[in-house]
Amino acid sequence: MTDSAPDRPAPPVPAACDSAMDQALDWLIRLQCATPEDTRAFEAWLEADPANAPAYVQAEALWHGDSVRAAALQLQQRQRPSRLARLRPHWKPLATAAVLLVGVFTVGNLPMRLQADHLTVVGERQRLELQDGSKVLLNTNSAFSSNINDRQRIARLYQGEAYFQVPGGQQPFELRAGPLRASVRDTDFAVRYLDGQAQVRVQRGDVDLLGNSDQRIRLSAGDSISLGPNGFSQRERLDGQKDLAWIEGRLVFENCPLSQVLAELGRYYPGWIINTSERLQNVAVTGNYRLDQPLEAVRSLAHITSARLQEYPALVILN
Repeated sequence: MTDSAPDRPAPPVPAACDSAMDQALDWLIRLQCATPEDTRAFEAWLEADPANAPAYVQAEALWHGDSVRAAALQLQQRQRPSRLARLRPHWKPLATAAVLLVGVFTVGNLPMRLQADHLTVVGERQRLELQDGSKVLLNTNSAFSSNINDRQRIARLYQGEAYFQVPGGQQPFELRAGPLRASVRDTDFAVRYLDGQAQVRVQRGDVDLLGNSDQRIRLSAGDSISLGPNGFSQRERLDGQKDLAWIEGRLVFENCPLSQVLAELGRYYPGWIINTSERLQNVAVTGNYRLDQPLEAVRSLAHITSARLQEYPALVILN
């Protein structure tokens, strides 16, 4: 299997004369391999007519099954025309959130996920033991595969985050995550790969890294580094109690801007968490939360910041 889907012509934009449901079904297909332009066009379509978002929710319900259909009907009831004026300030995030209703996975990353051997849904963690005895803990919304035999130990993190406990062996254990190549023996380390950026944190042992343009670097226990489009960042010291708290089922923040806290909580919430208040963006947050209860964490944050909290199916709004 290849690392990326072959180029193909983009499906045509749904015609204005089609019904909202016909357009929604067209979008459901188009978004399976969406480009940034597709996403922007889709958001414009959602805003163009109040009937479009409920229609797309129905299309998603047909795709996912009866459980999502029930949630979609509940969301539609909250979007009746008589209440539209009150919801209009939040129409765009509310409509966009409907796309992720009950959010197992968005269909946009389906081709990548078909390559994976192991998947976690939003909010799920999964423990694996590989053929060579390596132990892997997959974090929320992650996709992973491995190919281990007598000649090689190769694993691939397509998306998400994972913690590895790798025993020694004759062959090095190689992990690939986007442009990153990590080679280890007898090492405990974590890798996070999201939005084209990889981050490596070493708890025990050494990690040899290969990045863009054959950049090479070795990390030792207590080191942390990121790899993005511009190459490796500066080496940093690992704060295990905070940076690796997710391994123990916690999320720990120290003087972290609320915007970043909500973004991290959003990785564990099957929907959207939206903050509409600029005043709250940079409020410093220090806290220790259970990662399996992201909504409770948001409620706590709303309380301590005196924010107003509105809850909808698959959507939470702070303002």
